[in-house]
Amino acid sequence: MTITTMARAWAITRRDGLVLGFTDHDDELRFDGIDFRPDAGLSALAVMQGSGLSVDNTEAVGALSDGAIHERDILAGRWDGAELRQWEVDWSDPGKARLVFRGHLGEVSRSGGAFRAELRGLSEPMNQSHGRVFHPRCDALLGDGRCKLDLDRPGLRGTARIEWIKDGRIGLAGLEGFEDRWFERGECLILSGAAEGLSAQVKNDRALPGGRREVELWVEPGIPPAAGDQVRLTAGCDKAAATCLRKFANFPNFRGFPDLPQEDWLMAPDADRGRGHEAHDD
Repeated sequence: MTITTMARAWAITRRDGLVLGFTDHDDELRFDGIDFRPDAGLSALAVMQGSGLSVDNTEAVGALSDGAIHERDILAGRWDGAELRQWEVDWSDPGKARLVFRGHLGEVSRSGGAFRAELRGLSEPMNQSHGRVFHPRCDALLGDGRCKLDLDRPGLRGTARIEWIKDGRIGLAGLEGFEDRWFERGECLILSGAAEGLSAQVKNDRALPGGRREVELWVEPGIPPAAGDQVRLTAGCDKAAATCLRKFANFPNFRGFPDLPQEDWLMAPDADRGRGHEAHDD
């Protein structure tokens, strides 16, 4: 490969399997079964690679294009966590492409008709905490492989229609039979409309007469829902042992340590005993 025939190419793979290829060459390239388009306006700053476990980092910059990356998809978070690979390639012989970076998209921002995405290298997970957490509350996710709760069991989910949205609160219809605050800390999945497929965690949930409810989300989706959209609410869990037992009847799969002593007891186990003697002496 010579400087005069060198080009760069990028492939972005979304979590839903969509693959897009881009190149800074003035003609289309093809290798690894991917077509790399020259007209998408994607470019990247120089890759910075450290030794050891330091994080590789760079940025990708591009124009928002109807044929490639839609602004609506960025707002919806559909590009969050997408895999990105970058090659140096000899455009006269694309089969000799050399992979120089592999990682994932981090924070994606937009302004002025363009997007800017932080790239995170393969060593990024080494900076994250791993392992069990010893805590009185459960550390599993509701319905995951450790929790084992079947979320399709009757009474755990309900489908509703948005009647109104005002000041961050959402009015829903069609949720008869659920207790007040049943969905707090649960998931709100949008089933139709422009925000279809997006989800958010429920902050507040209040039951109203006639099967209606008023809910508030912790974070509004990148594309807000609208009146008339269908949503599905899933029961919320506060990770407490009593909730696992009484609300979900799933205590055999509880992944917390409800009998673990509190921090003040661990630091001063005789404190209660001393206070008891003093009270008795008095």
